[in-house]
Amino acid sequence: MASSSAFGRVPASVCILRLSAIGDTCHVLPVVRTLQRAWPNTRFTWVIGRVEAKLMTRIPDIEFVVVDKSNLWSAIRTLRQAMRGRQFDVLMHMQVALRASLLSMFVPARIKLGFDRKRARELQWLFTTNRIRPADRQHVMDALFGFAEKFGVYEKILRWDIPLTEADREYAKDLIPDGRQTLVISPCSSHRLRNWRAEYYAQVGDYAVGALGMRVVLVGGRSEIERRMGEAIVARMQQPVENNIGQDTLPQLLATLERATVLLTPDSGPAHMASAVGTPVIGLYAATNPARSGPYLSRQWCVDKYDAAARRFLGKPASEIPWTTKIERPGVMDLITPDEVIKKLHALMIALSRRRR
Repeated sequence: MASSSAFGRVPASVCILRLSAIGDTCHVLPVVRTLQRAWPNTRFTWVIGRVEAKLMTRIPDIEFVVVDKSNLWSAIRTLRQAMRGRQFDVLMHMQVALRASLLSMFVPARIKLGFDRKRARELQWLFTTNRIRPADRQHVMDALFGFAEKFGVYEKILRWDIPLTEADREYAKDLIPDGRQTLVISPCSSHRLRNWRAEYYAQVGDYAVGALGMRVVLVGGRSEIERRMGEAIVARMQQPVENNIGQDTLPQLLATLERATVLLTPDSGPAHMASAVGTPVIGLYAATNPARSGPYLSRQWCVDKYDAAARRFLGKPASEIPWTTKIERPGVMDLITPDEVIKKLHALMIALSRRRR
């Protein structure tokens, strides 16, 4: 275990280990940006998954090592080759999954810094030499900032700066023309039981167009469940809607979110991508806790039924269940009504209008 004095020195090289998911890599980036500001001469390397790399690897001042997290042996081979002959001052092991910990064994580093014992789930503590300070009930991003705080860096710079090409922005401009107030709906999470009903999205979309004069655009990936969700929302809406599900790349989606007025989504990667480009998010949270994993800059706009879900499905308030508990049960998202979401959208549009004056 490295002595406390080791954390008083600026490391020459840092390796970040965070493979996935999109939202979590969006949480990691401000920590890296903060450390880059504090340590301008430090070299940063990031071991990341293939999907997440499609969004992140354009960043010029971070070296990325891209691995296929779905194939452990392939990932080990890639990592061993990339790490041959190298030695880092610090490995910041920011993922508690056992798969990530096994990969950490192939990153040579003098200090391997992980979470405190309580949060080092899936045996992560066995793969690290040092731990960050214990903390309870933090947002995921605040927990990740604990890695910077271990070195006495307490400033939090909420900066992402993910590069977009002119082609990305032209794509988004075609989808969202200048001057159009636009509600972008990303209706699906990668976890099916976090998804809301298509007819509920349709009701909110109809209100956005009919009462607020907005344009509505649907976005999402290429999976069958997302395609079907998009078709179901379109079929149920009375007002015009642009269904762009399955049509874009991750950078094009980021550019689209940058032009959006507001994003409506369950707990999903696009919620955090929108935060990265400063777009407010109306998050739908019942299966998961927005205080822990909600869009960092938009938690006041989330519809929060997590406590109600805990009481109904677990028989106790949210304050009495473990912080990381997911209540992914059939029907849990039905605790959120369209009327509640419409009220949030209406209030947000008023707040944005006042801000523009």
